[in-house]
Amino acid sequence: MEVRPIGQNTTGGVTFTMARLDMIDTVRPERAVLVGLASRITRRERVQEFLDELQQLTETAGAVVVDRLVQERSSPEAATFIGSGKVEELARMTEDLTIDLVVFDDDLSPVQVRNLERTIKCKIVDRSGIILAIFASRARTSEAKTQVELAQLEYMLPRLTRQWTHLSRVVGGVGTKGPGETQIETDRRAIRSRITRLRERLGVIQKERSVQRKGRDKFPRVALVGYTNVGKSTLLNWFTNAGVLVEDRLFATLDSTVRMVELSPAHRILLSDTVGFIRKLPHQLVASFKSTLEEATEADILMHVVDISHPSFEEQIGVVNETLDDIGAQGKPTVMVFNKIDRLSDRSAMPYLAERYANAVFVSAWRGINMGGLRDQLIALLQDTVTEHEVTLTQQQYKLLSRLHDTADILEKRYNGNSIVVRFRAPKAEAERIMKLTGGRKGERRT
Repeated sequence: MEVRPIGQNTTGGVTFTMARLDMIDTVRPERAVLVGLASRITRRERVQEFLDELQQLTETAGAVVVDRLVQERSSPEAATFIGSGKVEELARMTEDLTIDLVVFDDDLSPVQVRNLERTIKCKIVDRSGIILAIFASRARTSEAKTQVELAQLEYMLPRLTRQWTHLSRVVGGVGTKGPGETQIETDRRAIRSRITRLRERLGVIQKERSVQRKGRDKFPRVALVGYTNVGKSTLLNWFTNAGVLVEDRLFATLDSTVRMVELSPAHRILLSDTVGFIRKLPHQLVASFKSTLEEATEADILMHVVDISHPSFEEQIGVVNETLDDIGAQGKPTVMVFNKIDRLSDRSAMPYLAERYANAVFVSAWRGINMGGLRDQLIALLQDTVTEHEVTLTQQQYKLLSRLHDTADILEKRYNGNSIVVRFRAPKAEAERIMKLTGGRKGERRT
């Protein structure tokens, strides 16, 4: 892995050079070798599947994959991840094939990277480094750029040591700090200061999002979730004509998009897209994208989109469910949308999947196949999550009336002397809170 300067910044009167991962050669595409580890837990066949995905990631980052290397051992080697013999083999391979970049499918510790760099004379990057580089290249809005920069800095912080090894022993002696160590400490302080400012900025963004959501509480919220490159943005465009970027590559879109959708005259929803999940998604990204992922945690219904044509789609379902659990969005009413059925040569598994997964719908968003069935399934689920009520309020309950306007869809208002009869529709949880404040559940009806 190579860290290059990208500019200067000033913190506390000290000018420092910020560093970042430089992933893509500006003159020609970098030539890459992928490295995987087959162990007692992960068989060689599975490792090859993982490397297929890693190749997609590497090519998305801008490199050209030239070869692969798989090490078979019971567990990772602490010093270099792969055994010393494989390290020597990898070093020869990088020289013979003129390799610029070695990409490991698993995350490496700073010590492992340093040890590998002593033998392998090219950049060493792990899976998280590649994903972070892709996110950095795809970030367009100020929020996305802030989220990615924070994740990159948190990833870089423990990996600074090896950048200054050529200076660390210039001045020796017990209790004496060399200029290299001083530079490391300076950069660490600068990066920590920058991380603090970015976290504060994201805190402000999160508060702004919360205010925006309060204005949208009157409509049921549906969030699209799923593995990366399964067709979430295509679905959003079909429902809303939002014009969101659609490409057949990983992490084509990072920013969440929210649009109003009228499923029927009686059913309107707010539909939001979210960043795609992936196996071993760096925890720095999950933390940094908290405000974006809250579209899923705050949703009333999830649309879990699955690429049914992918050979490992069931494993991808498991990865998405694990990530939803990590962010506290598991257990919500969910429509399982098995997308890309037009790519299937054999559809015999569809009855089994329909029986195994509740609320399963089989569609092709790109070709518009069975999208009406998906709309019907959403409406059926909405009927279980959204309710209609009628309440009578006095003039003294003007605050509650204001809340109804903010958080519910007002269907009718009738004045009866000094009282107001309000018929409203709201998500079940909000409706129950309002009814408790009025002291009753009079007039409840299902939509």
